[in-house]
Amino acid sequence: MTHDIVIRGGTVVDGTGAEPRVADVAIDNGRITAIGDIAAEGREELNAAGKIVTPGFIDIHTHLDAQMGWDPDMTPVSWHGVTTALIGNCGVTFAPCKPEDREFLAGMMETVEDIPKQAILTGLPWDWEQYGEYLDSIERLGTAVNVAGLVGHSAVRYYVMGDRSFEESASPEEIERMAEIVGRSMDQGAWGFSTNRFAPHRAPDGRSIPGTFAEVNELASIAESVGSKQGLMQAVGAEFDVMRAMSDHSRSRVLFSYALELYDDGARLEMGELPELPAGSGARAAASINGLCGDRDITAIAHVRGSGMVFGLQSLLPVDGEAWIELGKLDLEGRLEAIRDPQRRAELIHEGKSQANRFDVAKAFPLGRDEVPDYTCETSLAQIAEGANEHWVETFLRESDESDGRALFNYRMFAGSIDEQADLFESPHLYPGLGDAGAHVSQIMDAGWSSFMLSYWHRQRGFYSLPKVIERMTSGPARVVGLADRGTLAEGMRADVNVIDLDAVAELQPELVHDFPGGAPRYIQKSRGFSATIVNGQISVRDGELTGTRAGMVLRHGT
Repeated sequence: MTHDIVIRGGTVVDGTGAEPRVADVAIDNGRITAIGDIAAEGREELNAAGKIVTPGFIDIHTHLDAQMGWDPDMTPVSWHGVTTALIGNCGVTFAPCKPEDREFLAGMMETVEDIPKQAILTGLPWDWEQYGEYLDSIERLGTAVNVAGLVGHSAVRYYVMGDRSFEESASPEEIERMAEIVGRSMDQGAWGFSTNRFAPHRAPDGRSIPGTFAEVNELASIAESVGSKQGLMQAVGAEFDVMRAMSDHSRSRVLFSYALELYDDGARLEMGELPELPAGSGARAAASINGLCGDRDITAIAHVRGSGMVFGLQSLLPVDGEAWIELGKLDLEGRLEAIRDPQRRAELIHEGKSQANRFDVAKAFPLGRDEVPDYTCETSLAQIAEGANEHWVETFLRESDESDGRALFNYRMFAGSIDEQADLFESPHLYPGLGDAGAHVSQIMDAGWSSFMLSYWHRQRGFYSLPKVIERMTSGPARVVGLADRGTLAEGMRADVNVIDLDAVAELQPELVHDFPGGAPRYIQKSRGFSATIVNGQISVRDGELTGTRAGMVLRHGT
């Protein structure tokens, strides 16, 4: 007998939390067919000696809905061991959609998730109206990563209520119709429903997006429809009593986003209300999450490291002002030439000293100049400037000059303290992630979260054991979504597999590129240490580079 692929002699970490063991793994026809001492050869043999073999990672918070249209390789997540991505989070999706509403949905995705409207309109085929037709369109496209989708509240509410969906209460008949559309979308393959109650998420006209102020009885009715099909309810910005109601009415799974913002006097929650949380620590936040969840099947997801904004000479500039605005009109080469001109540099410094900062530079930290960015640096831009007896603008320009414009700074709006995040991660109901891949693409780069989990939270800090860190990225998220045939390495499971050099794995420095339709910018971030990523039995990544194989599947609920 000959197998399609045999992975030889790796340390198998199967995703269940069980202790690792050295074994071979055989793959045939897209499934794992044997784990152990395998005598038969493979048509493709992968030497995994000294490496770990894991299930493919499952990213349960992405906004790759639009990007798939022009980047079916789904970078950067495909460079970081992710083999399944959940799209349709935060209530914003492209289906259901009447033909005349396409521009509206594209504009809403732009203002909420920083995905250029024109890229959305020109980069997607828009050959659907109902959710199932949208999934059909993705299937025709073909992707490098498996795709599971949620149907979004904003799209459903606008489809039913039109412009009234922004601020008016839905009638009983309209609520019934929304619940019916969500149920039909699940019958067509959606894994559940997402809603957004974060008021700063606005449509192009400045109004909070449809669903933000929906009454609880509307969500309860939809939750009953979702729960009857054992689906997932996902929320951002939802009050705890709303999430309790969604859980109690669905009697199924609820997932919510949790972003801890730190101040000198403690911690508060920004994207999910914690009214009972006083100023304090991540430990208190973890206790509040535990109290919310109790016996309910509610799960939180949070950042793995400081996040909020990445800025530098190559991207977003830190000062508002005429000289800086003119600088921003240039490409990187032109910006470098400008800051190296003594007169223009003096103008930039003068203006930077007199203008209001875009960022609190006490919360801005350099990513360094090494191949691997330093996400745990404890010396802020403000402290570097003070130590050099400079104004911080002078420090920014000097660092930019000396690095040929590649220096980047991470403004930590959320997860500002890595130690507070560690306390937060003590909650068994919270999963690290919240990479937001595909959204805010010119502002943040958190899509490499899985590599950071391995390099920092396991290897460097030892916070998670090897079995636990893999479980947190594989079988745990699979259970939250409802995926029964992925997330663990076992005979009969789908062959989504990573082969990883654990000593080497890491994120590489973010880089700004202009590869969106129309030349719009986005950050990308490659990795090191991924010897191979296998998706549905085909090698998608080899030694950190995509092979061109796009074996991803549209994963449909109920099939």
